[in-house]
Amino acid sequence: MPVASRVAAEVLRILPRKHLSNAMGRLSDLTGPMPLVRAVIEQFVRVYDVNMDEAIVPPQGYGSFDAFFTRELKPGARIIDPRKDVIVSPADGRIEDMGAIASGAQFQVKGRTYDAAELLGDAREADRFRGGSFFIVYLSPRDYHRVHAPVEGRVRSARHVDGTLLPVNSIGLTYFPNLFAQNERVVTIQSSPGLGDVATIMVGAIGVGRISMSFDPRIATNQGRAAEALEYGDQGPALTRGAQLGTFHLGSTAIVMVEPGPLRFEQRAGAVVRMGQAVMSTGAA
Repeated sequence: MPVASRVAAEVLRILPRKHLSNAMGRLSDLTGPMPLVRAVIEQFVRVYDVNMDEAIVPPQGYGSFDAFFTRELKPGARIIDPRKDVIVSPADGRIEDMGAIASGAQFQVKGRTYDAAELLGDAREADRFRGGSFFIVYLSPRDYHRVHAPVEGRVRSARHVDGTLLPVNSIGLTYFPNLFAQNERVVTIQSSPGLGDVATIMVGAIGVGRISMSFDPRIATNQGRAAEALEYGDQGPALTRGAQLGTFHLGSTAIVMVEPGPLRFEQRAGAVVRMGQAVMSTGAA
């Protein structure tokens, strides 16, 4: 990696990353003056080539940068794969990596070894995914930043795992081992008929103001309160495939982990995907 990247990584080590991210979150929530908010949004759209044709824009425009960043899409802008027994991408983005979870509940991301127990924040949960599969979707600044259920099924548990906030770009992946397990994150586990348990992990990053969950407001990051771990059992919220799970208020990455089963990948690492597009399937019609 270039010298500049190494220097950037060392600077990031000493920065008060969570304080900076909280401050950025507060700035993105500011509601005025409207001409300034509008100018910032227009500049962002130009720089990152954001597709606004598919977005729902309020008649008076977005009231804050956060309202723009967490924008809702027009009906029909995303098609959820209708086949049974498919696992779809929970978000728009690029598939950073994918593969098998070893019998020791470990897997490789860009040559780095990750432990499922650390990532999930619970060793007992990790046992369920030994011998299973995973894929990682990286959301760029231009992407739609709401995250959706990759499968149909009830939410069995939801957990806010506290941590730091490091960048999830190439610098972070190269210079910060175990990056995803270090960063603050929210783990949602659904029990899906025919597929077993499926975990969706929303990983925060530097600059992410917060992560909020649609099905339970008690689960949210950067709110100045203790991390929550909720167990719903078989009475959790019932979500259809493609139902909204939560929202990134700036940035980041979603990781999906699936129990062992006769699954095959329908995408390759590096592929650009949209929310609702099949990433894995059992081959059933």
